[in-house]
Amino acid sequence: MNHSFEILDKSICYSGFFRMEKYRLRHELFAGGWSSEMTRECLERGHAVAVLPYDPECDQVVLLEQFRVGALEFPGSPWLLEIVAGIIDHPGETTEDVARRETVEEAGCELLDLVPICQYLVSPGGTSESITLFCGRVDASAVTPGVRGVAAEHEDIRVHVVSRAEAQALLSAGRINSAAPIIALQWLELNRTKLLERWRAAPT
Repeated sequence: MNHSFEILDKSICYSGFFRMEKYRLRHELFAGGWSSEMTRECLERGHAVAVLPYDPECDQVVLLEQFRVGALEFPGSPWLLEIVAGIIDHPGETTEDVARRETVEEAGCELLDLVPICQYLVSPGGTSESITLFCGRVDASAVTPGVRGVAAEHEDIRVHVVSRAEAQALLSAGRINSAAPIIALQWLELNRTKLLERWRAAPT
């Protein structure tokens, strides 16, 4: 069921690496009528694309390790195990374009195929950011473990090639604790049979 909302005012609280917008708004209530006027801040940081690089021939995935300021106070370490990801930077750029660009930049390999997983809101209580998530077929033998990233963007990314079983063990042990890789690895376990059927049927 669709409900209505009304934006009474919108202003920019802060504009830097990210932008914070402030809304005065109200919305219709489930019980009928309208809510009272409320104020909400929303972090605007653009929309992102993430890819789980997977090699079906050797049953390996590519994981990336890098520093994240949002994990400074998270138990463990602010160096997180993640998957390829990047922001949609340019008007007209497709999610597939971003996926292919970022996989080359961060993992040092090309995507041979790209399978959509889902699109989800990261934390809709406070940010508009969404992530379009893919699983990408790669040749893991072409990936060189080591340090990569774009220096101008302050990227310092360590590339790991691990077996799917090892990645699942890391997930079960709580070593992988950001949303995109958790969703992608769980999706891979649920859909691997169909994925392999698709890739076996694909022309070489």
